[in-house]
Amino acid sequence: MFKVINGCSRLSSYANKCTNKAKVFPNSKCLASFTKRDYSSSLDMSIGLSDEVKEFQLLALDFAKKELEPNMQKWDEQGHFPVDVIKRSANLGFGGLYCDEKYGGTGLSRLATSVIFEALSTGCVSTTAYISIHNMVAWMVDSFGNEEQRKKWLPSLTAMEKLSSYCLTEPGSGSDAAALITSAKKDGDNYILNGSKSFISGASVSDVYLVMVRTGGEGPKGISTLLVENNTPGLTFGKSEVKLGWKSQPTGIVNFEDCVVPVENRIGPEGSGFKIAMKGLNGGRINISSTSLGGAQKSFEHARDHLSVRKAFGKELIHNQYLQYRMAEMATKITSSRFLVRQAAQAMDEKHQNAPALCAMAKLHATDNCFDVCNSALQMFGGYGYLCEYPVQQFVRDVRVNQILEGTNEIMRLVIARDTLY
Repeated sequence: MFKVINGCSRLSSYANKCTNKAKVFPNSKCLASFTKRDYSSSLDMSIGLSDEVKEFQLLALDFAKKELEPNMQKWDEQGHFPVDVIKRSANLGFGGLYCDEKYGGTGLSRLATSVIFEALSTGCVSTTAYISIHNMVAWMVDSFGNEEQRKKWLPSLTAMEKLSSYCLTEPGSGSDAAALITSAKKDGDNYILNGSKSFISGASVSDVYLVMVRTGGEGPKGISTLLVENNTPGLTFGKSEVKLGWKSQPTGIVNFEDCVVPVENRIGPEGSGFKIAMKGLNGGRINISSTSLGGAQKSFEHARDHLSVRKAFGKELIHNQYLQYRMAEMATKITSSRFLVRQAAQAMDEKHQNAPALCAMAKLHATDNCFDVCNSALQMFGGYGYLCEYPVQQFVRDVRVNQILEGTNEIMRLVIARDTLY
């Protein structure tokens, strides 16, 4: 049903490390023993995947089970950014999943990467979302940087020795990204940056910020891309925002006040920034949809397990026909979303001309439907679902924002309409 583009031999070497417990998961079982799946039904996450990609999926599921899931609620409650765990994911090749192997990337297809992000999100949507953003920045450097820039930046990014953030949105320009006003004026061998970016994941903590700035006139052709290192004079940060979800990663405003950045830090030619941003967002829509899939899958499992033990009117709730119908609808939403996301990912791998519209369809369908699944799962817990003791409420909160970021779902409708109506 699906095929993997570009091969995955590098990640196979990471999977083999699981035979040595001390190297990857100090307290875990060998990966070879982690083969039992939760489902042998139509909701099986591995349907249609090659044996090789299934192996990577198991690797990510094991990392999620051992490193993410046991800590998910604690990180949420404490607002803790688990840098140590995020960096450990680089040992498995998760720091540059679709970057070239030459500078430490794993060289996977978009399809295989989507599968990995879905699997990781069963352990923590918020943390996986940050990993996906970091991967998008690394890919932009790999795809649009020159050889010198790739050699300088990629090894530390793919190894997650340096973490990165993507800076596009501004306080006055969200969906209308081409209207951004953060300026970069050339002064000899440097650019002088002034302006602000908002809703930036990793603000103040990330080591590198990929920033869309205005170097020319109005509109998309006046936008360029710069890499700004943390601790650069003139770079400051606002307070960390208090959010409904995604609490395991800091989000805030990034400010530039006469911030001096070398011209050599520009990625791509002047005026190419908007095109780079949009190409990055196509992949970002696949990635964020994949995190919704993982959250919905896990919420379904929590609801199923709860209904299996919770009794009402003399029998377990799982025998209630109405609830069975609701669970069937939830399973259908997950499966249809999964197939659409993977189809869009494959279209990106094949560089299909309609890939952007397919990515928009996948993002619209998956994030809307997966949120509905998480919300329905909470409802099935009754009052217990509203307690922070139960993880289903966190999946509801963490998945909700996916309908907004990487382009709101209203904008996704515009993208789809333009592709199909004109």
